Amino acid sequence: MFFLGFSAGLPFLLVFSTMSVWLTENGVSRSTIGFFSWVGITYSIKVFWAPVVDRIRLPGIGRLGQRRSWMLVAQLGIAAGLFGLSIIDPDQNLRGVALLALVVAFASATQDISIDAYRIEAAEMERQAAMAAAYIVGYRVALLVAGAGALLIAEFSSWSTSYAIMAG
Repeated sequence: MFFLGFSAGLPFLLVFSTMSVWLTENGVSRSTIGFFSWVGITYSIKVFWAPVVDRIRLPGIGRLGQRRSWMLVAQLGIAAGLFGLSIIDPDQNLRGVALLALVVAFASATQDISIDAYRIEAAEMERQAAMAAAYIVGYRVALLVAGAGALLIAEFSSWSTSYAIMAG
């Protein structure tokens, strides 16, 4: 569960505060950066597509199981979105950055849905607290990596390198 928590926490900061620093360094206005915070609404409204994730079995990869197949698709979406962010220049294509941030946030919120369901189904009630604790520790470590780690990489290399490493 630690690693699932890590994979859930990493994209969260990369589309919020870390991205805000990146955009600020590229001279994007504060009002535009504030508008980017609307990307976060995906985490708040995930309840609307949670029933789809809960009920629809994905064709082709359904043999992995309901929860794991959705986690895989979400992970691929997160990785693709973060990689896309690593190769795009906010000065040249701010709309592209916004779209990719939305893809990452949507895939990340979808992953949250499937991980929560998986955690509940994976263990007996007596082990739920330990599973939740491992998940939360992984999530918090990912927040450190996506925040301080990404900023350090960007400082010593570039934002492209930072987001590419976070994607991989």
